[in-house]
Amino acid sequence: MVDEQIVECSANYVPLSPISFLEGAAIADGDDKISIIYGHHVKFSWRETYQRCVNLASALVNFGISHNDIVAALAPNIPALYELHFGAPMAGAVLSALNTKLDATTLALLLEQLESCKIIFVDYQYIESALTAFEIMSQRKCKPPLIVLIPDYCDKKQSFSAKDMQPKNTLNYDEFLAMGEPDFETLRPSSECDPISVNFTSGSTGTPKGVVYSHRGAYLNSLATISRFDMKPMSVFLWTVDMFRCNGWCFTWAISALGGTNICLRNVSAKEIFDAIVLHKVTHLCGAPTLLEIIADASPCDQRPLPHKVNITVAGVLPPLQVLNKVAKIGFDVSIGYGMTETMGPVIVRPWKPNSDDEHKNLNYYHGEQGLPDFMMQEVDVKDPKTMKSTPHDGKTIGEIMFKGDTVMMGYLKNSQTTEEAFRGGWYRTGDLGVREHNGSITLKDRAKDIIFSKGEGISSLEIETVLLNHPMVLKAAVVERYDENLLESSPFAVLKLKDGCSVSVEDIIKFCQQNLAAHMIPKSVVFEDLPVNSTGKIQKFLIREKIKNKGTVHEL
Repeated sequence: MVDEQIVECSANYVPLSPISFLEGAAIADGDDKISIIYGHHVKFSWRETYQRCVNLASALVNFGISHNDIVAALAPNIPALYELHFGAPMAGAVLSALNTKLDATTLALLLEQLESCKIIFVDYQYIESALTAFEIMSQRKCKPPLIVLIPDYCDKKQSFSAKDMQPKNTLNYDEFLAMGEPDFETLRPSSECDPISVNFTSGSTGTPKGVVYSHRGAYLNSLATISRFDMKPMSVFLWTVDMFRCNGWCFTWAISALGGTNICLRNVSAKEIFDAIVLHKVTHLCGAPTLLEIIADASPCDQRPLPHKVNITVAGVLPPLQVLNKVAKIGFDVSIGYGMTETMGPVIVRPWKPNSDDEHKNLNYYHGEQGLPDFMMQEVDVKDPKTMKSTPHDGKTIGEIMFKGDTVMMGYLKNSQTTEEAFRGGWYRTGDLGVREHNGSITLKDRAKDIIFSKGEGISSLEIETVLLNHPMVLKAAVVERYDENLLESSPFAVLKLKDGCSVSVEDIIKFCQQNLAAHMIPKSVVFEDLPVNSTGKIQKFLIREKIKNKGTVHEL
């Protein structure tokens, strides 16, 4: 019998963990390759980055961090946050990089969810927000974690590194690193399914949920990232996607696997992007669709001719066609991604074809032919959420998009009920609705909570919003369902924020929609006002729906 000859032992089984990527980069690339560049003052080799992470891990253990304790961070895309992505798990801890755009009340709420958090690394720029959150926690009788303050090495004048500027009862990041032992032996996970990080969702539908990633998932998704973004060993990655967002779509670990170079940016601007591309020969950058607008709107003095093609990938609601065409004309290869926090970022990435009106109408469509899910996401399907049967390939039967694979989250932090619901039926239920086309490709229609049902037919709010955002006067748009109690039917309700200095009538908007949408998709109500957004800038449609329900009429909204 073959199974009698099989032995699992340390010689043939090592739990998968992205920690090994950094160890490999330190050995293979050592002092020969640059790992991190930050401004004009910071430049580390892979050997130096590895040693700094070892010191960090040792200091955390000496501080009292133990297995599966949470280490929090509140910082922009700087070297210290990159080091924490390795130093925390090398100490056996779990990293939770928090959104720097959170208000103090939400920050306090999330820190309370991270009950085992004993320590938080805070960049000097966000110290006031952290201290305010601590005051809120103290009022609720919750003990705040210890702060390790990260100075800004690119601006000594603003840094809190000086003793007389550092808040009381905090440690300094450099001093904390010095507490570590350079020969510390890295703590590997006992199981590759041990948690490595907690990433919070954007909270666009309510309170952010903590999404738990495993060492195994992070390892495999890092390899998938290299494949799906077509990266090479000499790739140079510009940090325009937030490291706190799905651990930077796992690029934090993927770049170490490649032995590539990280270009850290504290603030993202057109000038910083173009300067970095020319100076450091950047090959890849990623982020929210606003990244395309930053590049397209760059002033002539900030733009610089690109020395080579640069790959830029965005995921989310896309800007107007002219913005994408302009970015492509400048010299960028644009790709569109689809994914979510629960899948560690984009799962499907496909190239965008410029100068095509039809292509732009399909920007929210993710085709199996052009954007295959990578080899780590074994199955992608559209299913009836009740029967769990696959929908027919007819281009019209709406179902829920579902995933099954090695790079799906482990679950939600301290929320077993929501986790069970998300995995009900043995698949991860995205909450996104789509249809299967005749060729088997998937067309994204809407969020399940946002789709509008009128006279028994599903209407995609995303498709209406895409049209509205192409109006030259419209800056932001949100479309929700409004139920008319007199007519006993629902219809699209549009809330628009116009660009500064612009003015347009409701009639003009309706006429524009009539030219670009089917009759049943044209909003029956249009209002102009600011849109409610959360700390990440995502529109909170549930607040719009509540406002409509409470106010009753359009004019009162």
